[in-house]
Amino acid sequence: MRPIPSLSRGARATMALAVALAAASAVPAVAAAKAPPFLTSLPMQSVIGSTVPGNGDINPYGIAVVPRTTGHLVKGDVLISNFNASSNLQGTGTTIVQLSPKGAMSVFATVMASDVPMCPGGVGLTTALVVLKSGWVVVGSLPTTDGSSATAKAGCLIVLDRWGHVAETIQGSPINGPWDMTAWDGGDSALLFVSNVLNGTVAAGGSVVNGGTVARIALSDTDGKMPKVTSERVIGWGFAERTDPAALVIGPTGLALDSHANLYVADTVNNRIAVIPYAAARMSSSHMGTTVSAHHFLNQPLGLALAPNGDVLTVNAGDGNAVEVTPAGHQVAMRLLDSTGGGTLFGLAVAPGGHGLYFVDDGSNNLQLLH
Repeated sequence: MRPIPSLSRGARATMALAVALAAASAVPAVAAAKAPPFLTSLPMQSVIGSTVPGNGDINPYGIAVVPRTTGHLVKGDVLISNFNASSNLQGTGTTIVQLSPKGAMSVFATVMASDVPMCPGGVGLTTALVVLKSGWVVVGSLPTTDGSSATAKAGCLIVLDRWGHVAETIQGSPINGPWDMTAWDGGDSALLFVSNVLNGTVAAGGSVVNGGTVARIALSDTDGKMPKVTSERVIGWGFAERTDPAALVIGPTGLALDSHANLYVADTVNNRIAVIPYAAARMSSSHMGTTVSAHHFLNQPLGLALAPNGDVLTVNAGDGNAVEVTPAGHQVAMRLLDSTGGGTLFGLAVAPGGHGLYFVDDGSNNLQLLH
């Protein structure tokens, strides 16, 4: 890990706000009347558009809704990262595409290995994708040279400006196979939460190892010329992970942060949703988090999103279903999204205003909306 500089004023503000979030989480919110399941309020399913750019990249993984118009970013558009190149080799995708709600598609960024010389292994864009209010875009890279787990490298987080140009990379411990990501965004500062799936995974040769982690990375000056990393800390560890010939690697995937600084984690191998409390400011690392819900409708949960009613939404790798889980652990709804079977669903994002649920289908290589 590179040396951590003294905290700037922006970094201190970030951590002060994080502490406030964590303090709020000590008092559970009590709703006057529980809203009905979010999934049951969305009767229609529509294809928004193709996620395949001109270079033929496929296998869409990450989703992020643009919060503000700036540069090439348009408020309400959806950014999507592609994990595979046109060769269909996993861990070789280099593009982030941008789709409007009506399906107009453009390429926001194409990231080549030469753009990220400090990123171990090069470029293979994962589900780890966030767009900050200030216009900075952060995407994870877990690259391979031939699409196999044997050649998977640690990768990095790639920071792009509002025009889609690479500005910097964040690499080294604790970043090791960044697989998914969410963020708390304070405007001039941010906290990134990143799941990592390569801690001993490749060496185990397909056996399960309990080395998966969740790291918190604090950024300051996100409204300035360049975000600065002010602290890095592993806040979750011991999550099961293993290589897989079809999925490259299976490990802790989806992340969702609620307004009380509780971080939900999709523990894919163990077929459960876990939570890491006080995620914004905790100084200790939680062993596998605390189980919120497991098994039943859950079938290798992947992407996560937080519904407007506070429930946790996920999609299964083992079938084509979306599942809704309350913070108390009750699985209150299941919805079939893809009847072709498992392995096609990954990233999730709630549409602006809570008016639907965006998801990618990497079997048909498109963006869809449940509404």
